[in-house]
Amino acid sequence: MQHTLLAPFSLSSKGLHTGLELTVTFLAAPAGSGLQVQRVDLPGEPIIAALAENVVDTSRGTVIAHPDDKNIRVSTIEHAMAALFACGVDNCLIQVDGPEFPILDGSSRFYVQQIHRVGLLEQDEPRNYLTIEEAVEFHDEKSGSWLRIEPPTATAPTPGPTPAGFSVEATIYFDNSELITTQTATLDNLGCFATDFATARTFVFVREIAPLLQMNLIRGGDLTNALVIYDRIMAQADLDKLADQLGVEHRDASHLGFLQLRPLQWENEPARHKLLDILGDMALVGRPIRGHLTAYKPGHTVNNKFARLLRKL
Repeated sequence: MQHTLLAPFSLSSKGLHTGLELTVTFLAAPAGSGLQVQRVDLPGEPIIAALAENVVDTSRGTVIAHPDDKNIRVSTIEHAMAALFACGVDNCLIQVDGPEFPILDGSSRFYVQQIHRVGLLEQDEPRNYLTIEEAVEFHDEKSGSWLRIEPPTATAPTPGPTPAGFSVEATIYFDNSELITTQTATLDNLGCFATDFATARTFVFVREIAPLLQMNLIRGGDLTNALVIYDRIMAQADLDKLADQLGVEHRDASHLGFLQLRPLQWENEPARHKLLDILGDMALVGRPIRGHLTAYKPGHTVNNKFARLLRKL
């Protein structure tokens, strides 16, 4: 059966890209209504359906916009969507008081904690699964990325309202990195998400930070909400200048490594976060999925193209 939240909850923090203090509130919604996002700070409090065709930007996160007015948009929705998808929340109205969801700690951890705290309400309509009967693939020739979904593998049933029959294997590859080349993460069923994936944090390479700042992005990014990966030697003066921009301590430019306040939880935490992002983007298919998904070099752009392809099914 379909499920919604048993009680509302709210979370607040700054936005990753805007740096604004933001609050997002999750409310119960009627059966069959799906996941919807409401901009309560705008006149008329417009609502955007969280569906793949409403995605208008995927450069540094998933951004949805109102189909009748592309200026009405909400960004960085993927971590919340992953939590709702994995926890079996079929219907939810999500109210936000600004142009993006708060980044929190850069993972899905707090969303999952709150969903588990308030609990779910079983509704009076059955779930409408998208069950994969034949393999579907999407290749992006420019990036070399691809996703493929096949009929579901036989797995043990998941407990409670968690949707059954969906599994993912994700491989990330960076051919120009001296620290991370290839990592793989595997989710056998959505029941494993809370313990094995929800706390995996978003990440950024040091060499990407200056261009992103120039694009007026990641104004709310810091070591509390992201893994910062120093994977290519740069001049000490350049690294010091960047540290000053970010308000963090200087470090020896000759030593590669991760910069963050909390240590790595797993050696493949970046791959686990990319898998988390896949779940968030697959939530925009609008239906729970039964199938085994394999992804190579996933990212929001190719994820969204694949979700749109699945929507056509």
